Amino acid sequence: MDQARLDQLYAQLKQAEPAEAKKIGNEIILELSRSGSSAMDLLLKRGRDALEAGETQAAIEHLTALTDHAPEFAEGWHLRAVAYRQAELFGQAVSDLERALTLRPRNFEAIYGLGVLLEELNRPEMAYEAYSRVFEIHPHYEDISDVLDRLSATLGGEDL
Repeated sequence: MDQARLDQLYAQLKQAEPAEAKKIGNEIILELSRSGSSAMDLLLKRGRDALEAGETQAAIEHLTALTDHAPEFAEGWHLRAVAYRQAELFGQAVSDLERALTLRPRNFEAIYGLGVLLEELNRPEMAYEAYSRVFEIHPHYEDISDVLDRLSATLGGEDL
């Protein structure tokens, strides 16, 4: 993974118009998905494929093998958190997201996933903070403005 390239993409992302931001965001996601090892990339692909097929337990197994063999590869932790969330293993999901974000603090997909999880755990203030961080990194990510507006209204317009 090329850190200088990632830094450049993140800088461009903040300034980009919506259509260009989507393209840059996808480039960042692709860059974050590269472990540097074809064997680890294969485990990531198998985990992702299992998730998409709704095979949560198989995804957890593939992604656990990935995190065991490549503990510094943040995307393994991020995707395993997604699998844990699907399995309603929320504590493990939060733990894996924390690990992923320790390794890659600007991973807007992982931060967004944390926000979703915090909402599910009835922690709207913390979810709002997570979504606000996504907005700082990627102002045009999915429906982030709508999500922030919705939560702000739910929280009674409090300053957080």
